[in-house]
Amino acid sequence: MAPKPIKHAHLQIDGESVTIDLPIYQGTAGAPVIDVAKLGASGYFTYDPGFMSTAACDSDITFIDGDKGILLHRGYPIEQLAEQSNFLELCYLLLNGDLPNREQNDEFVNIIKRHTMVHEQLVRFFSGFRRDAHPMAIMCGVVGAMSAFYHDSLDIDDQDHRRITAHRLIAKIPTIAAMCHKYSRGQPFIYPRNDLDYSANFLHMMFATPTEKYEVSPTLARAMDRIFLLHADHEQNASTSTVRLAGSTGANPFACIAAGIAALWGPAHGGANEAVLTMLAEIGEEKNIGEFVRKVKDKDSGVRLMGFGHRVYKNYDPRAKVMQQTCKEVLEELGVNNDPQLRLAQKLEKIALEDDYFVQRKLYPNVDFYSGIILKAIGIPVEMFTVIFATGRTPGWISQWKEMISGPYKIGRPRQLYLGAAQRDYVAINKR
Repeated sequence: MAPKPIKHAHLQIDGESVTIDLPIYQGTAGAPVIDVAKLGASGYFTYDPGFMSTAACDSDITFIDGDKGILLHRGYPIEQLAEQSNFLELCYLLLNGDLPNREQNDEFVNIIKRHTMVHEQLVRFFSGFRRDAHPMAIMCGVVGAMSAFYHDSLDIDDQDHRRITAHRLIAKIPTIAAMCHKYSRGQPFIYPRNDLDYSANFLHMMFATPTEKYEVSPTLARAMDRIFLLHADHEQNASTSTVRLAGSTGANPFACIAAGIAALWGPAHGGANEAVLTMLAEIGEEKNIGEFVRKVKDKDSGVRLMGFGHRVYKNYDPRAKVMQQTCKEVLEELGVNNDPQLRLAQKLEKIALEDDYFVQRKLYPNVDFYSGIILKAIGIPVEMFTVIFATGRTPGWISQWKEMISGPYKIGRPRQLYLGAAQRDYVAINKR
C-alpha cells in the first residue's frame, strides 16, 4: 500500500479544461514519485521507453543511489555486509527483512544444507542437452523443469510453500550450476557435501573429481562467497523486473526464476564480466593498449571499454571497492600475477584510475571488471560467468517475488505508443 501523498501534481492539457490530480509519494530514501496509475481514466498514458522514469512497484528490499555510489540491502550498506557478513546471512536478510541471531542463522544454514541435493531423476534431464550447449541454456531449462519435480510447494498463496521454495532454490541452484559445468566437460557430477559451507561446497562441486581428493582454498571460497554476495540483489533491474512480471501472472516460482535467468543471459545485463574477458582477448598484448585506449576515446570508432562505468552508478560502484581487494587476495593466493591477460587488466585499471579522460567521465572499474578477473584466475570458464551471476542473484529474485506475491498485486500490463498502420480493410489475394 502506498503511503499518504506528501503533495500533489496537477496535469493540464492544452485545449482541455480538465485538470488531472496526481498524488506524489516520498519513500524512505530516493526521489519522490508521481502516481500516474489513474491517468488512464482520462484517456492518456505515460510514455517511458526502458522505464527510466517509472517505478513499477514499491519495495522494502534494496535501495540504490547511483549518484552517491550507495547500495543498501534492507538498510545495510553493501560494504559492511561484504566485509563482515557472508552470503547465506545476506540471503536470510533479503528473505526476512532483518539479520538473523545466532540460533536463526544456524537453523537457516542447516536448512539450506539439507536441500542442496537435486531429485535424482532431474539428473537425467541433462542428457537431453548437447555437450556443447551454453551453460545458461541448460540452466534455463533445468530450473524451469524443477516445477515438475517439487509439486509439494507450488501453491503461491501458501506462506509455507513460498518459504520452502525459497530454501530449495537458494540451496539447489549452486548444485545445478556446477552440474552445468561438469556436463559441458563430460565429467561426472559431484554431489554436494554438508560439511562444507555454501561457497566452498560450490567450488568442490565445480572442480572435484572422483579420482582424487580436492581441497578447497579458504581464500578462494571467501572470494566466491563475496562474488555471490555482491550480486545478490540490485533493485528493479531487467531480470528482477522480469521475475516480478512473470510472477504477477501467478506463475509458479521456478518458472519465474527461469524467466529471470533468461533475462540475465543478455550481454547488456549478466554478460558484462564475460565481455571484459572478451575485450582483453581482443587487445591481445600490452603493446596494443595505447591504440585501444585511443580508439575508446574516439567517438566514431565504436570501441567500448568494458567493465568500466555503470548505467546506475554515476560515481564509483560501491561493490567494486570490495571486489578490488578480493581480486588482489586471489591473485596473491594463486600466484598468477604473471598471466598476460591479467597484466593487461591491471594496466587498464591503472589507466582508468589516472587518465583525466576516464576520471572526468567517472569511468571507474565496476564489479564486473574485477569479478571477471577473479573467476578467470580461479579457473572458471568464461561461459560459466553468467551462471555464477545467476547463482548469486537467486536470493534477490526470490525475495522480490516473495515480497510481491505476499501482498496485493496486479498483473503487469505495460501500455504502448502504437505507430503501426491505421485500420484498413482486407483485400482478397487475387486483387493485391
